[in-house]
Amino acid sequence: MSDTKQPELKPSRRKFLAAAATGTAGAVAAGFPMIAKAQAGPISMRWQSTWPAKDIFHEYALDFAKKVNDMTGGDLKIEVLPAGAVVPAFGLLEAVSKGTLDGGHGVLGYHYGKQNALALWSSGPAFGMDANMILAWHKYGGGAELLAKLYASIGGNVQSFLYGPMATQPLGWFKKPITKASDFKGLKFRTNGLAIDLFTAMGAAVNALPGGEIVPAMDRGLLDGAEFNNASSDRLLGFPDVSKVCMLQSYHQSAETFEIMFNKTKYDALPAKMKAIIAGATEAASADMSWKAIDRYSKDYVELQAKDNVKFYKTPDAVLQEQLKLWDDIIAKKSAENAIFKEVLASQKAFASRAVKWDQDTYVNRRMAAGHYFGGKQAPAKKA
Repeated sequence: MSDTKQPELKPSRRKFLAAAATGTAGAVAAGFPMIAKAQAGPISMRWQSTWPAKDIFHEYALDFAKKVNDMTGGDLKIEVLPAGAVVPAFGLLEAVSKGTLDGGHGVLGYHYGKQNALALWSSGPAFGMDANMILAWHKYGGGAELLAKLYASIGGNVQSFLYGPMATQPLGWFKKPITKASDFKGLKFRTNGLAIDLFTAMGAAVNALPGGEIVPAMDRGLLDGAEFNNASSDRLLGFPDVSKVCMLQSYHQSAETFEIMFNKTKYDALPAKMKAIIAGATEAASADMSWKAIDRYSKDYVELQAKDNVKFYKTPDAVLQEQLKLWDDIIAKKSAENAIFKEVLASQKAFASRAVKWDQDTYVNRRMAAGHYFGGKQAPAKKA
């Protein structure tokens, strides 16, 4: 110890230190921390959709992000870029899994090349279920657990949420009406997911282009026909500029849903409260999307006919029956090759066996009521 004499504190200095010591002791006794920690700032995430900026699907992605941003009070801020801003549309899964993007908005069918069973949430007749039933199976019938198992099997570092039931998609846009299944033989056609296998079996030469590339390809004669999704998307993407014939109804994608995808490492690091908000926002966005779709699709369906001179035709039943027959062959073959593919199908079929019967036995014929109130205005689409 030093022998150096310390300077004597002035009375005012002694009083200040004594007061400070008393205050500190009081704060500790009251349970307050010695050092106040600054609150962490908002969490920012950069996302990308698989849709062009002008498509209503990208609007749905923005709607979801806004719900999360608003419901978290800005504590989580999701920015959604359109397809191609960071990676191509079909590169979304890899980009999110690696953390190049924090999340994204798309459909499971776009990951078909990584594991074909992923497309079972979007392709085919779904044993008679509509898209809302697919979501019911996913949440309550084991679908979510199977999807997590599928992603784990391919090393996907993602947390997936399905939402947004889609209406049955048209058979597609063509130069002339499709009257029989053999019309697809040699046809250069665009689709995606397991629908690739279906239309290939029908004789088409299939090209799986993302949404924004379809109309330019048709315009250049690289495609003879194509399907995308709905009246609003198809109109916004410019289909009426390259075709005036649209065939309604098909089993190739009769029950598709959207996917919201987070990088799993970043999602797992979020507070529990924020995860609960995301789950709630997803279901809220699902309902809002389905309501917006009814409003916007029906308006554009009218406009396509009144302003764009598009002729809509119902796909002949013989073509639909051929789709079902070919689909049975496709799923039998892929089930034999892929055990988890077979497992997903079995789970869907078990759920559909009761859900579809309940649905068909319960709901009244809406076309009868529409005919009563609107008469000829509600006539079905023309036969090809």
